[in-house]
Amino acid sequence: MSTTSLHVHPYEKRWIIFSIVLLIVFTAAVAIAAFALGIQVPSPEQRVDPRTVAVDPNSPWSNPGLREIAPGRYEAYILAQTWQFQPREIRVPVGSRVTFYVTSKDVQHTFKIQDTNINVQVVPGQVSKLTVTFKKPGTYPFICSEYCGVGHAGMFGQIIVTP
Repeated sequence: MSTTSLHVHPYEKRWIIFSIVLLIVFTAAVAIAAFALGIQVPSPEQRVDPRTVAVDPNSPWSNPGLREIAPGRYEAYILAQTWQFQPREIRVPVGSRVTFYVTSKDVQHTFKIQDTNINVQVVPGQVSKLTVTFKKPGTYPFICSEYCGVGHAGMFGQIIVTP
């Protein structure tokens, strides 16, 4: 009975070890980003008809804006359309937890709030939902970072967090 052993060249062995260490580092980075830093993966909350979302009286996007649901807790319904966000300005007190519901009625956009972890693809007919707590007072600009046509540069707004 003969035993065969697998011989791995030392150079190959170093690359195998390096690859395993790299996988461990990447896994740790994803875990830290997900749990310690609060990174959120946007998920489609619901489907809407992009042709009627802004005019349907039962739709919260027929009158987009901020709604207080409890002390310090808000829902913001944002409608993206060529070439503007509605509303363009939102005001909340510091420490507020705001859940954003964003949809588009025409083309694909994005909704990115500077200095937060909110950056979501806005697809017509799909409602994206993300939540953020504003811990510092100040002005937080939001923009569309997906080129959506000639008026794209005018697609911005701001969240004003008051002390």
